[in-house]
Amino acid sequence: MSRPSGSWRSPSGARRAGALAMLAVLSGWGCGAGGGGGASSPLIEIDGSSTVFPISQAMAEEFQIAGGRAVRVSVGVSGTGGGFQRFCNGETDITNASRQINEAEAAACRAEGIEPVEVQIARDGLTLVVHPSNDRVACVSVAELRRIWMPGSEIERWSQLHPDWPDEELKLYGPDTDSGTFDYFTAAVVGEAGASRGDYTASADDNVLVGGVSGDPGALGYFGYAYFEDNQEQLRAIEVDGGDGCVAPSRETILNGTYTPLARPMYIYIRRDALDRPEVRAFVHFTLEQAATLIPETGYIPLEPEAYAEIRARIG
Repeated sequence: MSRPSGSWRSPSGARRAGALAMLAVLSGWGCGAGGGGGASSPLIEIDGSSTVFPISQAMAEEFQIAGGRAVRVSVGVSGTGGGFQRFCNGETDITNASRQINEAEAAACRAEGIEPVEVQIARDGLTLVVHPSNDRVACVSVAELRRIWMPGSEIERWSQLHPDWPDEELKLYGPDTDSGTFDYFTAAVVGEAGASRGDYTASADDNVLVGGVSGDPGALGYFGYAYFEDNQEQLRAIEVDGGDGCVAPSRETILNGTYTPLARPMYIYIRRDALDRPEVRAFVHFTLEQAATLIPETGYIPLEPEAYAEIRARIG
């Protein structure tokens, strides 16, 4: 899966210099370390959520540049559920998650002697999008979303919800069932995680969903805010009424909590034993050090700087 294009800029000289100093302190590498990242270079394996992917991909690219590519960082996308499966099998060092680990996943980790270290890395808002030509639907309530997405739903046309909405077939697009975004949306909207009608176009690749909605005048889809922000010219976001009136998704409404119930935290989980490896510890500290600067460039909302400092102190 590819990330939203153009979502961040190359690091400034000051940022890169700070990263190099951090690498030297944490891992003993100096500015002369690196030399092209050959086959013997240490590898950090990351997988998981497509929503969190742009953040980890940005961090991986900048970390490798800052360290002279002395460390390779691989970032995959298998969805939150698929990522936890690989993580708890010991196949990855870090997993991206758009929800917290559940009890079954935590038990699988314990069975393999793996201790997950949870880090809230950013905030996101699930964004409802339609084709730009659909200018008659401005706001949808959570109750209406429930009628659309609940198992057994018989809503097949926009006009079944409102007579003044288009008398057009409603085509649905959303994440697949391995996605933490799917889990969060179904819990918040339908009332039970994983409860959803099955007749929709599902994909683990958010760019596939963007392409589907942008090419279908009757479409309704949802995914993370960054993918909307990076594709605004071919999508239109609609407001959501969570009970206190219609609210549009934006960085401000996601951060202040008024975009309810679709504003949510985003996580990375690190294997405790992986933190004993200097390159993993260096990468995690780099991520937390650069989060306030890099995360807005990926389209998501960072935590307060003090929160990242507290996490760095907790991890050690």
